[in-house]
Amino acid sequence: MTSAKRVADQPNWLVRTLQDHRRAIADAGRRLRAHFFGTLLTAFVIGVTLALPAALDGVVRSFGTIGYSWEGAYQASLFLRKSVDPARGQQLAVEIAQKPGVVSAHYISREQALAEFKAHSNYGSALDLLADNPLPAVIAVTPDRKLPRDEVNALLAGLAKLPEVDMAKLDQKWLDRLYSLLAFVQRVVGVIAGLLAVSVILVIANTIRLDIENRREEILVLKQVGATSAFIRRPLLYLGFCYGLLGSLVAVGLVSAGMQLLTAPALQLIGLGSLPGGMIGLDRRELAAIFAVGIALGWATTFLTVGRQLRRIEPR
Repeated sequence: MTSAKRVADQPNWLVRTLQDHRRAIADAGRRLRAHFFGTLLTAFVIGVTLALPAALDGVVRSFGTIGYSWEGAYQASLFLRKSVDPARGQQLAVEIAQKPGVVSAHYISREQALAEFKAHSNYGSALDLLADNPLPAVIAVTPDRKLPRDEVNALLAGLAKLPEVDMAKLDQKWLDRLYSLLAFVQRVVGVIAGLLAVSVILVIANTIRLDIENRREEILVLKQVGATSAFIRRPLLYLGFCYGLLGSLVAVGLVSAGMQLLTAPALQLIGLGSLPGGMIGLDRRELAAIFAVGIALGWATTFLTVGRQLRRIEPR
């Protein structure tokens, strides 16, 4: 009866597991508080290494958004046939403006095109020698800047097939160069992120290795009384988790502060007073990526380091 009561009083597997994890978390918290300045230094190093690629990615994304939002950067010109009269041209502009993906469509008559050419070029007087106006009427189409480039090109191809349109042109040469440069920078960011990830691994691995060496006698005693490797490893894994989490928090703070400080000067440098939609910042996807990478690096590095170190510590 007594033995049966003792078995009934023992906690089940789930309760024991939760208690073990609670003790491991408490042990990790005590070690973080006991080495407070060392913890801050480690978190800061991890945060800096995580913040650099995140900041570079934010810069690339910011310039991409600026490229789309720059006035006139993504405007298509539909050159109409000479047989199209002004009334039909204006009606066609209204029809195009109602198409999906089109923000606006503005009809420019042949006379307006000639006047603008004379005002903005040095060859206006030469046109006075011609008997007829050589410039065609134009419909200036502004696509939605949120559309992907492939969809913008598809929209332009569809407009070019209209019977009234003689030729269509998308004014994006400089924008193509910008995106080619941004694609190159993104690859560079990927390489830098990989190198910095290695540095994070080295920092965490060295920190955990030193902690294990300081606990060497304790680990020997635990192994002598029959403690499993999983029991010994558990608080250290939570320690690595905390290092990754704290480093991610530092990285988010550094990137957010950097964007706050640098956005306004950068916009003034490239000639924009403000950015449509406000300042570029970390979105949910990027926040989740920073925390996921930081925590994963902390946990995985700790798991591998602890496993290797525990195999070297055995009772004689």
